[in-house]
Amino acid sequence: MAGSSGYRAGMIEFDDFLAVDMRVGRIVEARPFPEARKPSYQLRVDFGPEIGEKVSSAQLTVTYPDPAALVGRQVVAVVNFPPRRIAGFKSEVLVLGSMGGDGEVHLLAPDPGCPEGWRIG
Repeated sequence: MAGSSGYRAGMIEFDDFLAVDMRVGRIVEARPFPEARKPSYQLRVDFGPEIGEKVSSAQLTVTYPDPAALVGRQVVAVVNFPPRRIAGFKSEVLVLGSMGGDGEVHLLAPDPGCPEGWRIG
């Protein structure tokens, strides 16, 4: 049975999960971020009329070597973390992805047709 191995590292309460505000957004701009310590892009993501556009620094250069290929993609991001300064850039949201050990990141995305701003939960 899946999950029967007893894995419990980092367990959280359900209320902790509910406090994380994850939303659907669409990347409207992606550009190289050479000032970052690790190869990254600066992303501008549209979360619809309620939240609007937010910016993020994302280490996606291994999987997505051309930033133009990111524009138009829908993503899932945490929108209620406090902003972080990364090499002088104010990153407002955390774009989510699955990460491999070699630096490869695959962006999480909703099913096609999901409106920007919808909450994940």
